[in-house]
Amino acid sequence: MKKLLKANWLLLFLLFYGFALQAGNNDNLPKNFFLKTLDNGLEILVIEDPSVPLATIEFCVRNGAYTESPEYDGLSHLYEHMFFKANEDYPSQEAFMDRIAELGAVFNGTTSVARVNYYITLGSANIVDGLEFMNSAIQKPLFLAEEMKKENLVVDGEFERNEANPFFFLYNEMDHQLWGDLYSRKNTIGDHEIIKTATPEKMREIQKKYYHPNNTLIAIAGDVDHKEMFEQVERIMGDWKHSGFNSHEKYPIPEFEPLTESKNFVVENANTRVPVLMRSWHGPDTRGKSRKYTYIADLMSKMLAQKTSQFQKNLVDNGLALQVSEGYYTNLITGPISVTMVPNPEKIEEAITALNKEIEQWGNPKYFTKEQLANAKKLIGIDESYSKEKTSSFIHTCTFWWGTADIQYAVDYVENINKVSLKDIQEYANKFIINKPNRTGILVTPEMREQLNIDEIMK
Repeated sequence: MKKLLKANWLLLFLLFYGFALQAGNNDNLPKNFFLKTLDNGLEILVIEDPSVPLATIEFCVRNGAYTESPEYDGLSHLYEHMFFKANEDYPSQEAFMDRIAELGAVFNGTTSVARVNYYITLGSANIVDGLEFMNSAIQKPLFLAEEMKKENLVVDGEFERNEANPFFFLYNEMDHQLWGDLYSRKNTIGDHEIIKTATPEKMREIQKKYYHPNNTLIAIAGDVDHKEMFEQVERIMGDWKHSGFNSHEKYPIPEFEPLTESKNFVVENANTRVPVLMRSWHGPDTRGKSRKYTYIADLMSKMLAQKTSQFQKNLVDNGLALQVSEGYYTNLITGPISVTMVPNPEKIEEAITALNKEIEQWGNPKYFTKEQLANAKKLIGIDESYSKEKTSSFIHTCTFWWGTADIQYAVDYVENINKVSLKDIQEYANKFIINKPNRTGILVTPEMREQLNIDEIMK
């Protein structure tokens, strides 16, 4: 299964699709968007697109890394895999796959911090059969012990493939440094031993907590009629019982403790080819008053990426760094802000000193220009337009926002981006970054550590 990568550029959408997710109210929707909530709490989103005779059916559940205590680290991801295994109606992997072939469907799922999604794309003539098939998978999983043993190894294999990239070790250690005892609440890929020793009982515990209609969105996009889809979903899934509780009130997600001081660390990996430095802070999230800063964070990242920015000129163009970037990952609870730099090994100390000076200037009213601000807004608009080119992909972005924030966030996204001023950028930088506690790590080989005097530099 494909794991959703932590990249903020994947999260933008709805430039001209402004709408509000309100049961029975489609007044603010584009003409091809339709919403409804069933009595059991299941939310339905239908996007009509008759351009090709295909349709995508997607379940999105408010589950993911943020629900995981250490003994469940990575099991939302494993549950994603088990969704596509035996259930009461298709009681073996062979029966399940045979039905997939009969439907002419392709399938996949992804796991992120605050949402897990499962989807199939098939010919629209088979849409009703597809709905019944997906209903069997979400409501009636068997979690067979034999299949669990096989799939535990498959999911653990994804972990091992991540470990093939030296940067994984820096990124992983940074998460430990940022989130401390709550590391598992941000770790979507999981823990080796937890994954390999997972049991059907743990899968059923996850199901009991989060897999209820009132914690789920079903999105249907493509060559379909929304009235028929509402009727069919209600017929097929209307008897799926409401849990009787709010999953996230009954099983609350703990808050992350703020960083109180800055710390540096070194990560060694023999396969590293060049040093990589990473600095991270706790940033805003999509809740309450913090929400406004998430738009500003996205825009500042886009400004810093421009070749005309002082950030790029003073570090890359001057030969101090081979590459440098800054990014923010929108989260429901405490999104991380990170700077990543590949310094010129011959000028590593000078590069770090220059990076520090650049960051200190982000709150300076003269650091960014009006032209850079306008260009960043334009680039975000272009990104949004591209995101809507393919309905079967666009639907995944819609469900991501449903889990990570809410649909209103998407409604107001471009409007709020366009409201951001240079003064807002300065306010954000001063509030979350400049002189704020952080973690700084560097990835090197043991030989680099000694030759480049890394321990002294990182004091």
